[in-house]
Amino acid sequence: MFRKTRKDRAGGGATSLIAADTTVHGDITFSGTLHVCGCVIGNVRGDGEALFTLSAGGVIEGGVLAPQAVINGTLRGDIHATQHLQLAAAARVEGDVRYCSLEMAAGAQVNGRMLHDADAPKRLAAPDAAEA
Repeated sequence: MFRKTRKDRAGGGATSLIAADTTVHGDITFSGTLHVCGCVIGNVRGDGEALFTLSAGGVIEGGVLAPQAVINGTLRGDIHATQHLQLAAAARVEGDVRYCSLEMAAGAQVNGRMLHDADAPKRLAAPDAAEA
């Protein structure tokens, strides 16, 4: 009933796109939204309230760390979603999956460990609580 939409979850800032015919070699750090349709050979890290999306044709060969992630392509590496992770039907993850909140569609595949990280929001919120 009061479900957040993808737009509500996305952090402020710009949206970046790595197109289908593009390959990026190296690590990427972003804020806002990053949508990958192509290939990234390296690690991807989202800061703040970032949203990472890997489309059905997209490939990541490296780790992903982001507050919010939607995976619908191939990820060869570990993923850590500190807030919310959505594994869509075409998701193929070859690595460990660490999440706080998880949605997993029928057809999604994980070849690795599924690790619930219930303490992640508390660890992230700790500096703010110390200021209060």
